Amino acid sequence: MKSISRWTWLVLAAGVAAASVAGNAKADEDSHWRLFVGDHTDPVVRAIELDDGKEAGRFDLDSYASLYRSKSGRTVFAVQGEAGKVAIFRSGLALEDHGEHVDLDIDDPERLETGFSGEKPAHFFENGGRIAMFYDGEGRADIFPERQVLDGKFSPLTLDVGAPHHGLAASFGDYVIHSVPDPEDASRRPVALRIKDSSGNQVGEDVACPGLHGQAGSGGVLAFGCHDGIVVAMSAGAAAPELRHVPTAELGEGNVSTLRGGTALQFFLTNYGPSAVVLVEPGAETTFRKVDLPMRRVDFAVDPAKTRNTYILTEDGKLHLLDVLSGKIEKSLQLTEPYSMDGHWRDPRPRLAVAGDYLAVTDPLKGVIRLVDTDSFAEERTIAVEGMPYTIVAVGGSGKQHD
Repeated sequence: MKSISRWTWLVLAAGVAAASVAGNAKADEDSHWRLFVGDHTDPVVRAIELDDGKEAGRFDLDSYASLYRSKSGRTVFAVQGEAGKVAIFRSGLALEDHGEHVDLDIDDPERLETGFSGEKPAHFFENGGRIAMFYDGEGRADIFPERQVLDGKFSPLTLDVGAPHHGLAASFGDYVIHSVPDPEDASRRPVALRIKDSSGNQVGEDVACPGLHGQAGSGGVLAFGCHDGIVVAMSAGAAAPELRHVPTAELGEGNVSTLRGGTALQFFLTNYGPSAVVLVEPGAETTFRKVDLPMRRVDFAVDPAKTRNTYILTEDGKLHLLDVLSGKIEKSLQLTEPYSMDGHWRDPRPRLAVAGDYLAVTDPLKGVIRLVDTDSFAEERTIAVEGMPYTIVAVGGSGKQHD
């Protein structure tokens, strides 16, 4: 980044060093990745092994689902808004850090007995070791650590966040940040963000965020999308987090509604209108850098290991590699046939997930998952999947396997 902050350079240096260590250890360790894939039409989730494409598990649901993975990768959540349920799967892959090495345990995936039910479950978000599950139809948020669902002792902190609305919530230390519905019409997008403590008491004043939608975390900072900018949440020591609105008027027509956060490199990648993305670095001299795309955007992803890499698929079927530091599209690959963005928002279109050295791209109309080598930026192979593979998450990593 031209205006990259000293903090970001330090974080990047640490990330590069860690990646180097991981690369040196790779020859002595085993890597295993598993894809969880939701069908576009049939209520089913499949667990698929990346290395050989074999099905490791098949799980029937009550409706189609959006998929989310926990940060640890131990659990996968299938949010079924239409059915009012959330199914939870143990991924079967667990990484345990022992300092001088990491153990990789591999088991079969399984459905957990713990599951959620409520009216219109929607936004799932994990931050600081706690997961927030938001129910649009109830104006309710459940906050809990992952271990509660793994241990079968589910006892969440439940917050009433106002009238039912299409909202969100996020844990931040001992506090929860959540959306505030439009007081005149709760069916519209939320209008602000509010902070509450663990007892449900409001802390401070609401911070305006008209048209609130989307959230992501990066390096201890949260960002939320608004019609007129973003709201950034940062730590204020032992006190409640600080919320700061940053306008995007300088970027022209458009708004932020989907965000992805960097890992070792602190940044956010967001949408901005149908044909652009924005690289966001809170606290830098230049907060926003807009990147115009050749076509309308279908989906995008951030590589958690190759910290400079982000991937964008456009409706002409081309996959683009956007370099975070240069802010430029460095490579492009014709990957799928065109997928028009005209029509319903939930029409079958590709989705992206990073799985180690590969980018997995669902191609629902062809019934395959396309695997792109992120080093050569070439399609290496495909995995045939029954039905219409649509939503996708990847879990896995590298470590020593023990008998």
